[in-house]
Amino acid sequence: MNARIAIIGGGLAGLFAAWSLQERGCDDFVLLEADAQFGGRIETVSAQASGARFDLGPTWFWPAIQPELDRLVHELGLERFAQHERGDTVIERSPGSPPARVRGYAGAPAAMRLAGGMSALIDALRLRIAPQRLYRDQRVTRIDALADGIDIHAQDAQQRVTTWHVARVLLALPPRLAATSIEFRHALPDALAEAWRATPTWMAPHAKYLAVYPRAFWRKHGLSGEARSACGPLAEVHDASTRDGEVDGDADGEAALFGFIGIPADVRAQIGEAALLAACHAQLVRLFGKEAADVRFETIKDWAAASLTATTTDRLATPHHWSAPDNAAASGAWHGRLIGSGSEWSLRYPGYLAGAIDATQTAIDALFTETSR
Repeated sequence: MNARIAIIGGGLAGLFAAWSLQERGCDDFVLLEADAQFGGRIETVSAQASGARFDLGPTWFWPAIQPELDRLVHELGLERFAQHERGDTVIERSPGSPPARVRGYAGAPAAMRLAGGMSALIDALRLRIAPQRLYRDQRVTRIDALADGIDIHAQDAQQRVTTWHVARVLLALPPRLAATSIEFRHALPDALAEAWRATPTWMAPHAKYLAVYPRAFWRKHGLSGEARSACGPLAEVHDASTRDGEVDGDADGEAALFGFIGIPADVRAQIGEAALLAACHAQLVRLFGKEAADVRFETIKDWAAASLTATTTDRLATPHHWSAPDNAAASGAWHGRLIGSGSEWSLRYPGYLAGAIDATQTAIDALFTETSR
């Protein structure tokens, strides 16, 4: 199995890389995705017969400071809308004290969402890429640097191994995941491998809870749907309805709240999903009143339990974004042949959706510079 370029990872970075190569007139590539579906950390879930889709992974982007991603959204013809923030915020300061209602505020710059969830972005890119270039269920286990190119060994769910022979590789996955789940022969330079292993994978330690309702009752009470809690299990809550409008937000099956669970991954595993669901449900009733008990659908996505996203090291939460590591070896067997293009390699937006676009553009520019020499 031969190609000029291999893209490893079928999340936003990988699919954007494939689409960008096509746009540049290059169709001699393959994209290898370990999972049974594309998207990576972008994941949506459908609830009820309405077909409404809700994000369990990244939810927002900020056009005012991330223009490249916004241009892509427009170019793909996707519909965007503003995150609903109008109304008061609920604050829960300590156990035993009733939640307090405080004046809310709108974030600046404005956060936007996509109609149909962020998976609409994944779907739009995937449908524009030649299907014969896309391979799912191909988990890359080893990459060999040879005199005449690079061999990539990929394993499917039945443990069958396929070997791909290519000239260049784009790593469209988190640096830590690449450094810990793939064997490199020759070995990566020590400093580079150490930097990749030390780079946290954004979202990997986190978990999100989603609750879908028959109507956005909180809006009628002058609440934004936002809450902050020092009691938990949810540390913060946001409106997750599929439209930013009172009428659309009340459409059956399209009103929702989501929250970030503020409990460490190891503790979540001990509690168990059933008990955690019950605790999150009870907290929403505590925060927003008895109408919050009428949940039509609820779920938890624990990213720390996703083996194709998180490593053991990722189970410890990182409270902030970080500086990006080098995306390539400066010398040696991998110089000019292996380039990181996942979001964590972005110099401007490491860990964000926009980082996947930024890092991929940088990697492809470098790739074409090398091949033109």
